[in-house]
Amino acid sequence: MFDTILKDYQAKIEARFDIILSENGQLYDEVLSACRYATLNGGKRIRPILLLEFYKLCGCDDDCAYNFACALEMIHSYSLVHDDLPCMDNDDIRRGKPSCHKAFGESTALLCGDALLTEAFSIASKTLGIDSERVVKALSHLASSAGVNGMIGGQVIDMSDNTGADDDVLFEMYRLKTGALLKTACAIGCILAGVNDDLIAVAEKFGEKVGIAFQIIDDILDEVSDTKTLGKTVGSDAKNNKDTIVVRLGVEYCRDLAKKYTDEAYDCLNQFDGDTTVLKELAAYLLERNY
Repeated sequence: MFDTILKDYQAKIEARFDIILSENGQLYDEVLSACRYATLNGGKRIRPILLLEFYKLCGCDDDCAYNFACALEMIHSYSLVHDDLPCMDNDDIRRGKPSCHKAFGESTALLCGDALLTEAFSIASKTLGIDSERVVKALSHLASSAGVNGMIGGQVIDMSDNTGADDDVLFEMYRLKTGALLKTACAIGCILAGVNDDLIAVAEKFGEKVGIAFQIIDDILDEVSDTKTLGKTVGSDAKNNKDTIVVRLGVEYCRDLAKKYTDEAYDCLNQFDGDTTVLKELAAYLLERNY
């Protein structure tokens, strides 16, 4: 049942991308081709699904939130394009295919990331059928979580030499680099639905817990998986001399730690009145994934 729901969401999101990022015969179509390559490449679509599920959980069940959901995924996709660049993690494979800069060249990949980030706010601002004040509030939330006090800040910490740093530094990186967009996905679903700030805060807490668990599992897979299964180069943390919680505490301890954070995320959902089945199954899916 959950697999069917997941595939249905993914199909609808990718159909919307096909329209949003359609090429139009212009001289700059190469960058649009790169944008399509970076987004229509088999992503799990976790962030937009979280947004849409919280939107439904808060009593809304229509098509109005899809533009915002796609905008969020465009920001995530841009971050991956830039993350793979030689000046960052220098990864040649993403989701089982050549990274954007390997397929299109570094300059086009850089502009592709810039375009996805900029166009994301254009697409989100075109959200129709939802009160404009909610849309503005959601846009502000998205900008904050994607910026220097969110995802970008986490990336800066990740680029730093964290050898010997307190574990709290690594967890702060997880909360920002990975957790910020997951957290804001949950919050924006609630904001667009018009619920009170208390419930928005609970949704954010759920997203933060899921985000930390997600990154812990990511680091475990970087240690124990293989490139074919994972769809990207394994051992990149070691290659780049990155310190991780898994390196410090071991795989089995970190599996238990990820389970702990996932259980805490489940507890957050008890404060909502609606059906949280899909959100619980999504959190379990992220915990148990092997790619």
